[in-house]
Amino acid sequence: MIFSGLMIPFAGTALGAAMVFLMKNKTHEAVRQLLLGFAAGIMTAASVWSLLLPAIEMSDSIVPYTVGFAGGTVILLVLDKGISRLYEKSTAAISTGSNTLMMALVVTLHNIPEGMAVGVTLAAATGSRPTVTVAAALALSVGIAIQNFPEGAIISLPLKAEGISKGKAFLWGALSGAVEPIFGFITLLLTGTVMAALPYLLSFAAGAMIYVVAKELIPESHSSRYADLAHGGLTAGFIVMMLLDVCFG
Repeated sequence: MIFSGLMIPFAGTALGAAMVFLMKNKTHEAVRQLLLGFAAGIMTAASVWSLLLPAIEMSDSIVPYTVGFAGGTVILLVLDKGISRLYEKSTAAISTGSNTLMMALVVTLHNIPEGMAVGVTLAAATGSRPTVTVAAALALSVGIAIQNFPEGAIISLPLKAEGISKGKAFLWGALSGAVEPIFGFITLLLTGTVMAALPYLLSFAAGAMIYVVAKELIPESHSSRYADLAHGGLTAGFIVMMLLDVCFG
């Protein structure tokens, strides 16, 4: 049961990344803008419902979620500057590659506290004195897997649109979810210690995601004549992720 509970969320990410195999070899610019907007909407909603609100509920003061959110923003700013410098040395096409790399990074960061949440719940369900049922723990894993489906897709599909092979695009999308079972298992072993830091980790991931949405995704998705379509994608992505979080979070 523990193995299944840890692997179900990863399976959701992998299935989402597999959508790249249904994609045509040539992607229209309108589709690319729509995908970028959809990704921005998903990440914004996930930052609020999956990360910030749980962090606030778990905190005894404003310090954990404030420090965590600010820390996520600052760290991503530093990483963004470093990635841009690397691209300046290797290619003139900084924007597209940097956007995708940053998006993959923040989705991976976002998956770490989700994996830890699964680990905490499984520990509570399988301990000597269970505080939640096994069914509730598995329901959480399934809910996170459903949320992870679009997250795998928003990494693999833009990578394919940039010319990367479908196999490699799928691999990168799936790997973004591999941290969940890893950190879930670690949390199982260190439940008491990790729980104290969870509000910081949740809000840190939220700050990182909002930074990428504001700095990379929204400007890039509105950089062509399909800006209205990108905004529609953002709205749709926000609604989809909001409903998934409310119904299955």
